[in-house]
Amino acid sequence: MNTITKDIDVISLLIRLERLEATVVRLEKENAYLKKQLVKKDKRISTLESALAKAKKDSSNSSKSPSSDIVKSKGRDRSKASTRKRGGQIGHKRSERKPFTEDQVTGTPKYRLEGCPDCGGKLKAMDESGARRIQQVEVKDKLVEVNEHQGLPYWCDNCQKIHYGVIPEIVEKSGLAGPELTAHIAFLKGFGHLSYSSLSRLLSDLYGIPGSPFSHSFLVKVIQKASKALFSPYKELEDALRLQSILNIDETGHKHNGDKFWTWCFRAELFTFFHIADTRGSVVLFDLLGEDFSGIIGCDLFSAYKKFMNNSCALVQFCIAHLIRDVRFMIGLKDKDIKDYGNRLLDEIRRMFKIIHNREFMSENNFAEAMKAAKKNIIDTAVNGPDKAEAKTMAKRFRQFGEEYFTFITTPGLEPTNNLAEQAIRFVVIDRLITQGTRSQKGNEWCERIWSTIGTCTQQDRSIFGFIRETIYAHFNSQPAPSLLPVNSS
Repeated sequence: MNTITKDIDVISLLIRLERLEATVVRLEKENAYLKKQLVKKDKRISTLESALAKAKKDSSNSSKSPSSDIVKSKGRDRSKASTRKRGGQIGHKRSERKPFTEDQVTGTPKYRLEGCPDCGGKLKAMDESGARRIQQVEVKDKLVEVNEHQGLPYWCDNCQKIHYGVIPEIVEKSGLAGPELTAHIAFLKGFGHLSYSSLSRLLSDLYGIPGSPFSHSFLVKVIQKASKALFSPYKELEDALRLQSILNIDETGHKHNGDKFWTWCFRAELFTFFHIADTRGSVVLFDLLGEDFSGIIGCDLFSAYKKFMNNSCALVQFCIAHLIRDVRFMIGLKDKDIKDYGNRLLDEIRRMFKIIHNREFMSENNFAEAMKAAKKNIIDTAVNGPDKAEAKTMAKRFRQFGEEYFTFITTPGLEPTNNLAEQAIRFVVIDRLITQGTRSQKGNEWCERIWSTIGTCTQQDRSIFGFIRETIYAHFNSQPAPSLLPVNSS
């Protein structure tokens, strides 16, 4: 009986042991499954955090334009609102317009009194230099005049045919829209971003041109005449690109008849050149600058510039402002290691700019040594980051192109950022948003030429309209066009 009982107990223990082993196997499988799920969820969370960080990108932590920030609604933080009152501030110097000079004033209406306005007594005239003055600018009631140029007929008995009085070449070539009006139309279209419909309405309502003769197609022809007039100054800038010692370059999208084109901006020391191409590739750089270009280009880290650098004689200054935006993006991530890495790198960059800001208080040798040390600290910090994807990408960038971020240290006149080109191209971005791009090659040529004219005249503090006007008169008179290229531009 005891033996049977012992056997039953053993069997019972074996059964329980078998069940426990089965439970352990099941729990191990469940544990392995849950670990896999946890890894997947961690990966999913990391992906979502990265996507969220990218969605929050703006002009401060990426290469996005400042205009892209406008669409994002940022609630006003009342706690940080300024307590400063609106308007002029106490202690600020008052800004006043300088009065027009005598030679600028076209008329001087004088208002007299016949008697004292208070008692009616007789008044004695005083020196007119003490007169109360209000200078006023006014538009003439009639802005345009319509002239009919007539070449009078003459009969020649000897030739037995009619001869006509010679109408001036400038009248023949300009046609219905005279040279002055052509310059106005070109300026309003190019600088004012007006559509052809708006331009036609403005000429009718504001200029008072009778009968509204300017159709869409006719205005296109006027613009094409202005474009031809600007060809020579534009080509002169293009030829001068290869001679520049420093060029800041940037590019932005361009809408061309439904296709994606690109507007390239080349900003030299004293002029700005725009070029529209159907590619964003390095072929544009090689076509316009050539493999033997030996100057320095300031640019972002886009692949076209890296390829041009590797296959030409050019040196490169990669934009530190773009670098700072990328670092700030890392600081905005959730990962503590990446955040700390970004903060360390940003601190070193700040220390370098502090040295730059204090340059006037330092000797040349001390400044050079301080910048050399700052450069080393930035590169060392960048290449020694945590074993995380974002940090490894930044480290790889500095191992490959670290030197190209500091070309400005040994090059006088070279900016560490590409802000000059980015500022110059903003006008083009605004024009693209308003006009919706171009539809023909002639339209592209007009945009290239007028944008280059506007950018260069603005840069040189020249009258944009004055240059357009001078160029159009020269074109219609078959005379050499004025130059956009300053004497010292290379």
